[in-house]
Amino acid sequence: MESSHEYYKQHGPMTAPLGHARELKGLPTDIAALCQVVQGVLIHRDLAGVCYDVRLSEERREEAHLRPIPEMLARITRLDARALTAVREPALRLPTVCRHFALMLTALLREQGVAARARCGFAAYFTPGKFEDHWVCEYWSESRPRWTLVDAQLDAVQRRSLKVDFDPFDVPRDRFIIAGDAWQRCRARAGDPAKFGLSFVPGLAGMWFIAGNVVRDLAALNRMEMLPWDVWGLMPANDAGLSAEAGAVLDRIAEATLQVDESFSVLRSMYDSDERLAVPPVVFNALHNRQEALAASL
Repeated sequence: MESSHEYYKQHGPMTAPLGHARELKGLPTDIAALCQVVQGVLIHRDLAGVCYDVRLSEERREEAHLRPIPEMLARITRLDARALTAVREPALRLPTVCRHFALMLTALLREQGVAARARCGFAAYFTPGKFEDHWVCEYWSESRPRWTLVDAQLDAVQRRSLKVDFDPFDVPRDRFIIAGDAWQRCRARAGDPAKFGLSFVPGLAGMWFIAGNVVRDLAALNRMEMLPWDVWGLMPANDAGLSAEAGAVLDRIAEATLQVDESFSVLRSMYDSDERLAVPPVVFNALHNRQEALAASL
């Protein structure tokens, strides 16, 4: 089996640019500059009005359901045909959520031969005392050298609004909590599961929510970076649906996802051998409240 570093230098189904590869040529290689490219073409749909004075129609908000990079790039260029390095006005950016920022930075880095992966977990910097559902990019920094977390969503506007007191290009591990870490903390009663989820939506928090993100993080580590509301397999609908057997499986996943390089073969084997963990051809979109078939190219 190839090494984890080589594996994460290669595109998966979600990040492969396909017919849009030319648009990714000639981009900067500096992480901060790449994040500016991402921020110049994407806008978080739930922060559009609050931070950028942009009112999105429901039709525009629906664009956040786009999954793979080619579909995102196609829509970005329809909104504004200029090169990706051209910073769009906020109203001409693609409405997305945190997962898309992480996915796009991951795709740009992989296209440049840099080992990168999207990580699913919880951020401690949006709501005081809460750990909000969030995604970031993790890449191998040759200069450090180590795996480094980057929040490509945090542009200057958000950093000022949130009073961010850390480097978004090197997010501390106690500010972004990888899903497996959250699971272990709460299983050991060192964390309150009620504080992990989406604090602004009643009922969207708890061990079941953390469990879903553990499975999503495993999928992302197998280069299947799904939407935050895509549901399949082992993911429970509530705490009552979290069986002891499922908990034991999640314990193993959580442990492996916190030491990816050392447990790389285990992560790949668990995902490939358990149909409850691998992303199926049809997933349940919890926001649309319906089953959705993934594109044939995936």
